[in-house]
Amino acid sequence: MSDFHQFGPVTALPRLVPRPIEDLESEIACWIHRFPVALVIPMIPCEMDRPALAGIVREISRVTYLDTLVVSLNKATAADFARAREFFAPYPGRKVLLWNEAPPVRRFVREIHDAGLSTGEPGKGLACWLATGCVLGEGRAEYVAFQDADVVNYSREMLARLVLPAVDPTVDFDFVKGYYARVSDRLYGRLTRLLMAPLLAAFTRLIGADPYITYLSSFRYALSGEFAVKCDLAQRMRLASDWGLEIVTLFEALRHRAPVRICQVELAERYEHKHQELSAEDATRGLHRMASDVTKHLLRTLAANGVRLSSGLLRSLLAAYQREAEDAIADSYAVATINGLAYDRHDEEKSVATFQAALRGAIQEFSADPLGVPLVPNWVRVWAGVPDSGERLLDAVRESGGIIEAGAS
Repeated sequence: MSDFHQFGPVTALPRLVPRPIEDLESEIACWIHRFPVALVIPMIPCEMDRPALAGIVREISRVTYLDTLVVSLNKATAADFARAREFFAPYPGRKVLLWNEAPPVRRFVREIHDAGLSTGEPGKGLACWLATGCVLGEGRAEYVAFQDADVVNYSREMLARLVLPAVDPTVDFDFVKGYYARVSDRLYGRLTRLLMAPLLAAFTRLIGADPYITYLSSFRYALSGEFAVKCDLAQRMRLASDWGLEIVTLFEALRHRAPVRICQVELAERYEHKHQELSAEDATRGLHRMASDVTKHLLRTLAANGVRLSSGLLRSLLAAYQREAEDAIADSYAVATINGLAYDRHDEEKSVATFQAALRGAIQEFSADPLGVPLVPNWVRVWAGVPDSGERLLDAVRESGGIIEAGAS
């Protein structure tokens, strides 16, 4: 049975008992007329070659409570966009296919850049930012949910569990983060188990209890890509354009809401999606790149939240992380052994060595430039600089043929 113990300031909503999907969806239906929901799926074209996305489309095609499905397609050609239109045609509801590289959309991004607002590099962060702009510009939804495109065992129950705490006003949450166990025949979730958790523990060891570190530590899977957010909060949230997206999202949620309005919900007992290669020798790829981005944004959000990161503290952090990571490996080995799972301790040690190198590089970058690459601005800031930007973006999507009403092909 899932653990219902509450740790830290963020309420955890565990999956204690199975609930029929019909019960979950009927409860959502009670509130959806007052609190419409849009679902965003950021993706790249190769997801259409994998079985996971096809399964997601089958499942969400059975969901009746969504106002709009927004597919934010990035790093795509015209042929990829045409294929995406066909791929998502089985979904019967209203949808927006937002081709990030469409000439009208690229022109819109350039206009925002020319107004002095940086939108970062193309990638998941920009895809989510554009999708959020579409949802806010249309003004149809009260909440927007985000779902990764690579979940192999996806079911519509996962979406219902993510959405219900947001739309039910009796529990009153503005930001809902999904969590789940990353396990099959072995433990996954290396960035969380072997980087985030021990790194936060190392900070606590060095500086004592800090509200922001306690907040981050209370998330059971801080790096999950699934969350739902109220639109009047989403419009105030800046985003990272790289793999620091999840850390920055948590920081921005806390910046604009008290922890009592933030929760996390268990979406499934197991969550199976694409596993990244370690790429120990190449800091620009795989988990190595992800670890670098995560640690850079963690340092910058800590500093922004008032934690004094002196050079002495940062030097000590490397050693403290090493110790905590060694304990994390021992814990993971015990969990795997007792549950009869495969466990390659040597491979785990290599992961920690790679993460330590990523941390060292992040410390060097932070010391040289504490601000780093600017975050993608929130939409309130964009509207201040370009008041009609919402309508401009929608015009660009319409011009590229991306808004498809329910029942249309």
